[in-house]
Amino acid sequence: MSRSQRLLDLLQLFRCHKYPVSAEHLADKLNVSIRTIYRDIATLQAQGADIQGEAGVGYLLKPTFTLPPLMFSTSELEALLLGASWIAKQGGDEFEESARNAIAKISAVLPPDHKAKFIEDVFRVAPAQEEVAKSGQLSEIRHAIKQQQKAKIHYLDLKDNRSERVIWPLLVGLFQHHQVLVSWCENKNAFRHFRLDRIEQWLCDEGSYSVDRRVLIKQWQQEQGIRDKDIRY
Repeated sequence: MSRSQRLLDLLQLFRCHKYPVSAEHLADKLNVSIRTIYRDIATLQAQGADIQGEAGVGYLLKPTFTLPPLMFSTSELEALLLGASWIAKQGGDEFEESARNAIAKISAVLPPDHKAKFIEDVFRVAPAQEEVAKSGQLSEIRHAIKQQQKAKIHYLDLKDNRSERVIWPLLVGLFQHHQVLVSWCENKNAFRHFRLDRIEQWLCDEGSYSVDRRVLIKQWQQEQGIRDKDIRY
């Protein structure tokens, strides 16, 4: 086992304990010496992990510590920062503040000379050429998806035809200029895509899906020819 993997495993062990745990117990779990555990704890503390305790008493990881820089390689951190930058500029108001907070938190735990801090010297996310079409119901839509809750909508399509639908919202796709809701439509008895900015009214229904959401997403993927690795839940 590499040292970096052992440090990650040690962090995970700490997260599994709500009360102080002895170095002997940690050493037994990781199959290393107690001296190694002491050295690893010192390394994690130097990386910013709030591990409190002492030999003979036990050690405890405070829950405030969630993102040590050693958990990600430089290229992984660069990908995270670029992705958050894209969301901040392209994702609309719903995610902009969260994305910028994520960038700040990642940057805060990196050493001053960490290569990922200079990602914008190599890559730059361009601002959206057009304002992202927004929906005032996005928070309600996200809640309905998580709860697998049906909804009644009034929809205006691209030909300006209005319709009322009962849908099972499954997931939201973020595109450069639009946000699109993938749903099962009871009226059409088929999967349908709805632009969020063209949903004129959103009413949550008391009913829930009769089929598990993940099963429906699998069926939608098959219809669209989308592979598992192309989608995240």
